[in-house]
Amino acid sequence: MSIMPHPDKLDEVTRRSFMASAARSCLGVTIAGSAAELFSPSALAADPATIAKGGGKAKSVIYLFMSGGMTHLDTFDPKPGAPDEFRGPTETIKTKADGVRLGHYMSKLAGQADKIALVNSMTSTQGAHGPGRYFMRTSYTQRSSLVHPSNGAWITRLKQRANDSLPSFVTVGSGNGHPAAGFFEPQYAPLPVGDASSGLQNVRRLRQVSESQFNKQLALRQLLDKQFDAQFHKGQKNVRAYNQVFEEAVKLMESKDLEAFDLKKESSRVHSAYGDHNFSKGVLLARRLVERGVRFIDVEFGGFDWHNDNFDQCEQKLPVLDQALSALLGDLEAKGLLETTLVVVATEFGRTPKIVQARSGRNHFPKAFSYLLAGGGIKGGQVYGKTDETGSNVVENPVSGPDFNATIGFAMGVPHDLTIMSPSRRPFRLGAREGAPLTQLFG
Repeated sequence: MSIMPHPDKLDEVTRRSFMASAARSCLGVTIAGSAAELFSPSALAADPATIAKGGGKAKSVIYLFMSGGMTHLDTFDPKPGAPDEFRGPTETIKTKADGVRLGHYMSKLAGQADKIALVNSMTSTQGAHGPGRYFMRTSYTQRSSLVHPSNGAWITRLKQRANDSLPSFVTVGSGNGHPAAGFFEPQYAPLPVGDASSGLQNVRRLRQVSESQFNKQLALRQLLDKQFDAQFHKGQKNVRAYNQVFEEAVKLMESKDLEAFDLKKESSRVHSAYGDHNFSKGVLLARRLVERGVRFIDVEFGGFDWHNDNFDQCEQKLPVLDQALSALLGDLEAKGLLETTLVVVATEFGRTPKIVQARSGRNHFPKAFSYLLAGGGIKGGQVYGKTDETGSNVVENPVSGPDFNATIGFAMGVPHDLTIMSPSRRPFRLGAREGAPLTQLFG
């Protein structure tokens, strides 16, 4: 018979495997991904005095991440007067909001421009994909010795939970590269959903296990662990997380809100409005989760690394984003949720303004790029920051990743400048030490 090591000696993978295995054998259930580490109790609340006018209106965030580095010149910062070697075939179109211009691939969004704020002065020093994604999601540069919490984990920790039976943080299509909870306790990690169309897998009681059998197994597990819990529960966070998975998994299994993950509940008209792409389904799932109080939903859309055939790729991928984003904004408004939901379109960096003519592509370009914000107290129909005539340099109001994450915190009414110590007793903040929210964007 093997003896389980002391909880402090277990690495993260071992703990996850142990909890999932224990749940299968003791409860007759399986737990999807890192669902053993999902759930956050009420945490820290912001002092209203720290929230300036306009902030704190958002209750949830839908964070749409264009992985690979989305081109800013062909989307949110087109340059109609630039030479052909910068502009290419992209046309600039007018929108519903005076002064807001978009690339012609975003024609549906043009009709929703009165709801959006474009930040056209993003800048970073991280020009590789992994470090770039990490920096924009965490406000910190990547280190081998420490994993920083993502913006979603910060919000989950700093914002009181709104639904007792659903996790506060969900990722859709993000894969294993997401920083997730970082050095925070496992309870602040996201629930990962790989494919929105398939819903949430493995969260129902096995058919061969009756409710009475299930309850008996729960009671037996509690009896067997009673002495162990008495010795270690108070002082060992890993033991607390292990116990919490059973409690929260049962809540999730029994929740009436579990149907939020079932997109079949939506009409064909709604599906048609969002589109048939996997990303479109993820955006629709995000809206359903917001309706049930989930605080932060990160939906990733991959494949924006266009070193070759940039404009053919634009024709294929940008209409998917355009349709899903436009449907989301209209849907949230119609349901009365736009003012309390912050919608973000983000990416790790932009693409080179000057086209690589031999390949009709654009390379990595962290020096200048764009983000989009809507809802959550944001004043629509505006552009913040500016690049030069070719989109090569930020010439007005530069914005960093830490600034942007601080802005998300400001919108959510959480103390973005609150210092939390890592296990090694080093201080960290949602917006890092230097991040300052863009309060000018709020109405």
